[in-house]
Amino acid sequence: MNLARYCLTNAEPAPDKTALEIVGAGGGLEEAWTYGKLTSSVLSVAAGLKNTGLKAGDRVLLRIGHSVDFPLVFFGAIAGGFVPVPTSAQLAARETSSILSDSGARLLVHDGKTEIPDNVAVLSLGPQGIDFLKQYAPGTFAETAADDPAFLIYTSGTSGMPKGVLHAQRAAFARRPMYQGWYGISSSDRLLHAGAFNWTYTLGAGLMDPWANGATSIVYDGPRDPDIWPGVIEGSDASLFAAVPSLYRRILKYGKITSDSFPSLRHGLTAGEALPARLYNDWKVSTGRELYEALGMSEISTYLSNGPTVPVRPGSPGKPQEGRKVSILSETSNASLFAEANEPGLLAIHSSEPGLMLGYWNAPEETEAAFRGEWFLTGDRARRDEDGYFWYEGRADDLMNAFGYRVAPEEVERVLATDPQVSEVAVTAVSVRDGVSLITAFVVPRDADTFDLERLASRATKDLADYKQPKSYRLVEQLPRTASGKIRRQALISMKPSSS
Repeated sequence: MNLARYCLTNAEPAPDKTALEIVGAGGGLEEAWTYGKLTSSVLSVAAGLKNTGLKAGDRVLLRIGHSVDFPLVFFGAIAGGFVPVPTSAQLAARETSSILSDSGARLLVHDGKTEIPDNVAVLSLGPQGIDFLKQYAPGTFAETAADDPAFLIYTSGTSGMPKGVLHAQRAAFARRPMYQGWYGISSSDRLLHAGAFNWTYTLGAGLMDPWANGATSIVYDGPRDPDIWPGVIEGSDASLFAAVPSLYRRILKYGKITSDSFPSLRHGLTAGEALPARLYNDWKVSTGRELYEALGMSEISTYLSNGPTVPVRPGSPGKPQEGRKVSILSETSNASLFAEANEPGLLAIHSSEPGLMLGYWNAPEETEAAFRGEWFLTGDRARRDEDGYFWYEGRADDLMNAFGYRVAPEEVERVLATDPQVSEVAVTAVSVRDGVSLITAFVVPRDADTFDLERLASRATKDLADYKQPKSYRLVEQLPRTASGKIRRQALISMKPSSS
């Protein structure tokens, strides 16, 4: 089983059928790729990468922004039997250096626009190198096995250090329960994803799944002002639209939306953040269309959802997709393994789930700690009602959710703490309105009279991706701690800024 071959050939699409469209403002077509051209180019990249001397299983770090080169190199690496390591274009050089070192990548491929560390110690291919890869004669798909490594993605860990999540070649095949359990997709669909190519949400829901069903994937490349999205959805003739809840909220607020808007759209899809019941109802009333939510994570992708076959209950991400073995484990160690109906507990997935990661990269102890017996602990708390619907109850750890990205407060704190004017700092997400939270830094300054907030914010801008940077700062006299000295993050939220 080869993940790239499965995605590009599973539906046996006609070679001249459109697989990918890149559209601009108003949904105007800027670039189009047929299945034949896309498959040929992916196999060319696979052959080119092999010619660099890479061996099967070698990691390839991708520092490519929002262009078609990203999926070409990502799927090309998998097609060749190598392991791509996709990264957000927003990462700073410091963050990239950490991932490069931890992954043990033997090749770095960059577009000349994204930040990369100075003096990279591995082979590096820039923009001309990418063009060179695409000019190779197409090779063949590597004969990889279902459990062979396919790709490695980095996500925030509870320690604040990004950790690698290694997925197998079977990962795309294991996404099949989403096809009807969430999307309701067919080969005639045109799925528009609002995210960038290098986001894992886009790679899965925006590329892997549409292609595996022989549908057309549409990706937007243009200004991100919220009022442009109705025109993009309508102009591209999208039948499905995928985004995070915060974008749906902004579309309703800034766009002129009625039930006559985007007539080709059948329904919307959302994941990455919890969908507030109020936002769902506002969208349904304004557009007359459904908005189907899914709950997932980097380690498995989505596993709970509502969709055409699972009626929406506003506020709930739905039920386990067909074939998924999902449960709520008791939070009390001396109690029975499973929680009772409507009892909050730890959301868990059985280890037999084929979409579950192979493990955390080079972290066997952390991988083992993520399981309770045969159950993988997602880090989320939830409850299940009598009808089988799951209700999200928040994180069981301190990880924050910033517009669909998981962010560890410790990582942000480490960067801010390097500023000499900071005595102590703690970070948490603070709700500003229904469904919207901002990463907020609570800072104890060494000298409140001379403290320079702009200087601290500049440090965050330099060393953290935009989505990790605090959007609010509060100066406080001290941080709330437990008797053992741990920061009480919930207590931070109610803290008032110091009067000095």
